[in-house]
Amino acid sequence: QVQLVESGGGLVQPGGSLRLSCAASGIFFSINTMAWYRQPPGKQRELVATITSGGSTNYADSVKGRFTISRDNAKNTVYLQMNSLKPEDTAVYYCNADLTIRIGLDRRYWGQGTQVTVSS
Repeated sequence: QVQLVESGGGLVQPGGSLRLSCAASGIFFSINTMAWYRQPPGKQRELVATITSGGSTNYADSVKGRFTISRDNAKNTVYLQMNSLKPEDTAVYYCNADLTIRIGLDRRYWGQGTQVTVSS
């Protein structure tokens, strides 16, 4: 009944920008920490950025200064603004949300993934 729907992926040239969105829907009490992960071809999934319910953020060193994670709590949505994209940013990007389903029950959910390809 809970679903994370991602959008915004695509093909961009090096140096370009892209904005990913991930909206949570369903029945839950609140959204706690939200995050973006990515999985490059042939590599393990890695954490890109996190944002707490209070707006505190953390970034992987590889994207710091180029990517910005944000959230709109009224829309239950997390965003990832990606600037100065590099070929090594090519990956499937996944959003993740830690949700309080009800008091005393927290669960993590994954989006379906969206492809980001950076190539000339």
